Order: sequence, then structure tokens, then C-alpha cells
Amino acid sequence: MKLATTLTQTNSDHPVLVLVHGLGSAATAFKPIIPALSQSFRVITVDLPGHGQSPLDASQPMDPASLGRAIFDTVENEFGVKEFHVAGNSLGGWISLEMAAYQPSRIKTLTGLAPAGLWLIPASGRLPSEAQSYYLAKILRPVIRVGLHVIALRKIGYSRVSPQWRKLSYEICYDSAYAMGNSTGYFQAWDGMLGRRFDAQVPASVPVTILFGDTDNTLPYPGSQERSLAPAHCTWLIIDNCGHAPMWDHPDLVVKIIKETTSR
Repeated sequence: MKLATTLTQTNSDHPVLVLVHGLGSAATAFKPIIPALSQSFRVITVDLPGHGQSPLDASQPMDPASLGRAIFDTVENEFGVKEFHVAGNSLGGWISLEMAAYQPSRIKTLTGLAPAGLWLIPASGRLPSEAQSYYLAKILRPVIRVGLHVIALRKIGYSRVSPQWRKLSYEICYDSAYAMGNSTGYFQAWDGMLGRRFDAQVPASVPVTILFGDTDNTLPYPGSQERSLAPAHCTWLIIDNCGHAPMWDHPDLVVKIIKETTSR
């Protein structure tokens, strides 16, 4: 399946960095860090099936490993790029890990921003409470432009995502609410994670950094941050005053970490 992509910075001397978003999100989630990253990388963002600008394809398997293969195919077919650095958030982090395990020779380095899949006991079914953000975005979709100016609605939508929710820009909130409210592949991607965890092996030849926020309520410690499932050689970081989207809470620090990882 061909995924919607965006390339920033066409300087062929710069290495390629692919950014992979999470469940119910879109490539727009990385807006806070793309300008700084584009000074050093040719940044390619992708929209997963049924997310952002990518349509949902019923023939596309939605498990993380299959989505990783779809990203490999799209990046090679669209840009002629076979090897690249990758950074992913949440489900995108899990997909990135699967990509590094599947074809390590094509992944130069990997930065996992609160990656999913690092749990000992996989979920066997959907929990309605975990879809609260999705249903809220759907309900408020007709009034989202105005609604996000209401502090009470912002708190409901973002206080569990970020300890710094009061400081999040309107653009971050609007982009994420729009992506969630218009996602047609949300439950399909969710179902692709059920009964699974990341249990493949990433060789030491691929430098890996994994970071979590200290107040990640989406993938909380310890149940969803099982270090024994991560590559044994990875650098494991915990970021203070940070939630599930580190690129929102600490964009400058995340750019620094990505650049340090890619230099290894």
C-alpha cells in the first residue's frame, strides 16, 4: 500500500530521517520538531493507513510489523531511499522497532519516543475507557476550532496526555484533535496491536534510544515500559515533566536526543 508522505529539505547531502506517528494521530504531530530537524536531515513523514492523508485499505494488514513493511516500501518507491534513520512515537515507536528487527541493514539508527509494545501481558480486547479521546474528538469535530479555546475542553482532551497541557499551542491541539476525529483506521490499528507485544530482536549494529516521559498516562510505568523487551544495547531515558508526546512537551530536547542517536 502507498502511504501519504511529506519530504522536507531536499539537500541530498543530508541523511534521511523518517518520522512515524502513533494511533489516531498523523504526521502533523511532529510539527514542533520538524523545522529544527530539517536543518540536519531530509525529514520524511508518513501517515499510517486510515490516518492523516492516507486512506484506509482493507487489504493492508494493520499489525505493527506489517505497517513497518509498508513504510519501507513507500519510502523506497516514492524517494528511492532504502536506508534511513527512524524515530517513532507510541505505535510509531513500536513500528520502528519492528522495522529495525525485520531489516536492520536498512535502519541506521532508531529513536523510540514512548514506544508502544513494551508490555509483558498484551491486551486481549479493546477497553472503552481507552477510546475516550477518540470519541471526544468525533463528538466535538463540528465545533473543534472554537472548542479548543475553552480551557475546560482542553483539560479534558489533553491533561492526561501532557503535564504541560496548559502550555500546548493551539496548533498542536487542533492538529491532534483533527487527526483523531478524522481517523478512519483508528480501531483497525488498535486491533492490530491486540494480543501482541514487541518480542523481536534488534541487533547491536543498530543504535537505539528509547525515552519515556515521567508522567506518561497512556503507556505508564511499569506495565507498559518493560525494559527487558527493549533491545539490550539501547540507551533508555526518562524525561522529567513529560507525558506521552515528548515532542510536544520538550521539542528542543527531543531534537537533541534524535541528533545524538543518529551520530552514534
